[in-house]
Amino acid sequence: MVWNTNLRWRLPVTCLLLQVVLVVLFGVFVRYDSDADPHWTNKKMQENFTSDLENEFYYRYPSFQDVHVMIFVGFGFLMTFLQRYGYSSVGFNFLLAAFGIQWALLMQGWFHSYYQGYIHVGVENLINADFCVGSVCVAFGAVLGKVSPVQLLIMTLFQVTLFSVNEYILLSLLEVKDAGGSMTIHTFGAYFGLTVTWILYRPSLQQSKERQSAVYHSDLFAMIGTLFLWMYWPSFNSAVSNHGDAQHRAAINTYCSLAACVLTSVALSSALHKKGKLDMVHIQNATLAGGVAVGTAAEMMLMPYGSLIVGFICGIVSTLGFVYLTPFLEARLRIQDTCGIHNLHGIPGIIGAIVGAVTASCATSDVYGVNGLAVAFGFDGFKTNWNASMQGKFQAAGLFVSLAMALVGGIIVGIILKLPFWGQPADENCFEDSVYWEMPEEPKSTVLHPEDSTLKPSEP
Repeated sequence: MVWNTNLRWRLPVTCLLLQVVLVVLFGVFVRYDSDADPHWTNKKMQENFTSDLENEFYYRYPSFQDVHVMIFVGFGFLMTFLQRYGYSSVGFNFLLAAFGIQWALLMQGWFHSYYQGYIHVGVENLINADFCVGSVCVAFGAVLGKVSPVQLLIMTLFQVTLFSVNEYILLSLLEVKDAGGSMTIHTFGAYFGLTVTWILYRPSLQQSKERQSAVYHSDLFAMIGTLFLWMYWPSFNSAVSNHGDAQHRAAINTYCSLAACVLTSVALSSALHKKGKLDMVHIQNATLAGGVAVGTAAEMMLMPYGSLIVGFICGIVSTLGFVYLTPFLEARLRIQDTCGIHNLHGIPGIIGAIVGAVTASCATSDVYGVNGLAVAFGFDGFKTNWNASMQGKFQAAGLFVSLAMALVGGIIVGIILKLPFWGQPADENCFEDSVYWEMPEEPKSTVLHPEDSTLKPSEP
């Protein structure tokens, strides 16, 4: 019987301690916002609202639920491709996301919705908390199978904090536009995760190489995650856009980019195989890159054909990354990227930031209208005298800030996670569910992969 010797006490103590602290912090700081408060009736009269349907809940909740499904079902099942790590992929994603959304409500609340001594929480806060956790799920893909659940909780604690700081710098100080989070979610999450896994490099991981591969049914489960993500990505990129044309445009642009990305991913996957066959890894991941890359410019006047071009390019780039770049990163740079997040989130996130900067720079009043241009890019306050070119420069600056925060933060958090008392699993125990989970007994005749004799308990 294989088990992790630190799991008996450290995981329950860590979970309970974090939850107790969160309960106290919520009790001290968190209250309902005006749309969730019993005084909504007074607000409705003051704002001359004619119906309760004008409550923000009814505008935002459908998108929130779509995003929520992406975080818990989409990301969770996308990572079930490992043949003996399905429980952990879904279960640990569930754990870190449940903790992360609570901590994100606090961290983002202190930055964006803290007034009169309290954080005021409404449905839009729930969406933004899910966005923050989306970045954590991206980083989880880089370290999948190589860290303990305690390490994941500690990583989530720090990453949510860094994400909130980075988001505040980009959206509130630089006032960049990043509706779908190409910079704040995908670029930051990917390069944070890659830096952490670089610090946690395991030279002897070859001992569990067999368990890093997929089997037929595990790839099929992962494809479920892909389809959920693919279907709901238009909601993800438009969830917090302004009501009306911006939100409508964001959904259309994402829809088009995703569709084009599928065709080029399939084309490249087949073309790069010597027998013309498709690789399930490419179809599970590269087909989603178009949604990532259109995120920053989603609510801009990218035009449907522009969205198709973005998806077309990303399908090619992402598939090439899985074939050539991932092996290079592991062999030459010691970056062991379990899920290939560099190809699905990292490079497409950078492409998305560039597309957003170029699209913003090219914006004109002829296309948007004078008022539409001011509304689309928030040309008021200290930005009153800005033009599209200036906005484009700040968009580009946002990319470099996100990369810097991710790389520096990843190094610091990676060093913290290397400390011995977090219970990092032994190399022989990586990518193995039975280290952490009670496994169901199966008849010997149906066991496809008997327990590996090389597995051993983790160091205490």
